[in-house]
Amino acid sequence: MTRVALIQTNATGDAAHNRARALALIGEAVDAGAHFVATPEVTNLIAPGREALFATICNEADDPCLAAIRQLAAERGVGVLIGSLALKAEGEAERAVNRSFLIDTQGEIIARYDKIHMFEADLGNEGRFLEAASYRPGDRAVIADAGWASLGLTVCYDLRFPALYRALAKAGAQVLTVPSAFTAPTGRAHWHILLRARAIETGCFVIAPAQWGPHHGKDETSLRESYGHSLIIDPWGNVLADAGEGEGIIHADLDLTMIDKARKRIPSLSNDRDWAL
Repeated sequence: MTRVALIQTNATGDAAHNRARALALIGEAVDAGAHFVATPEVTNLIAPGREALFATICNEADDPCLAAIRQLAAERGVGVLIGSLALKAEGEAERAVNRSFLIDTQGEIIARYDKIHMFEADLGNEGRFLEAASYRPGDRAVIADAGWASLGLTVCYDLRFPALYRALAKAGAQVLTVPSAFTAPTGRAHWHILLRARAIETGCFVIAPAQWGPHHGKDETSLRESYGHSLIIDPWGNVLADAGEGEGIIHADLDLTMIDKARKRIPSLSNDRDWAL
């Protein structure tokens, strides 16, 4: 059994506040017995517009949130998935990357994943989103050994592309990570359904730490609001923990023997057939 904790935060354009809050919640999770802690997408910053984003983000080597979480992981001897950080894209002054980091118990970076699928949505009065206007998409799927399980790394909008998750599972992933800042309207409609489907389709555990709540004041250009409801889901599709609304922490003990049991009951990962359209 491995005790996994997810922290649910409400990041804003104040990077120092976001960092302090994430560190405090990670510490609380470790105090409560977590062996592995995961944070949401864009743990370091949700900026109210493109100008504020590029005025604040750093190169990976200079990002204070990454450095602080690595130090905390080493001090507390805990593995951490930094769901993602908004960082400057290498070699492109006008582009950012949305990058996930897997940190080991010595504080070393053992895997990086750049979000592949860029969020695009037109929700009318509830917001319009075009992530590709500011962010450079990744082009490589990533599986990493966390020491206690093989993790398939994804981020937020990737969730809507099931072929990625099937490929990760067939390549050996046991736990799928889906750190997110899912919008409130799309979250209410689709969050639980899509995450449970990914678990059921792959026979994997799914851990999905999420941002929650309104991220900016009404005097700022962005009125973005995230759905929350960080989830831990077992390979049969059962929700083991749901953070609901508000900042906080959820835990679950993951028994990896459940993966083989679920896949033997319904061996869909090995039932592929060629077909024509």
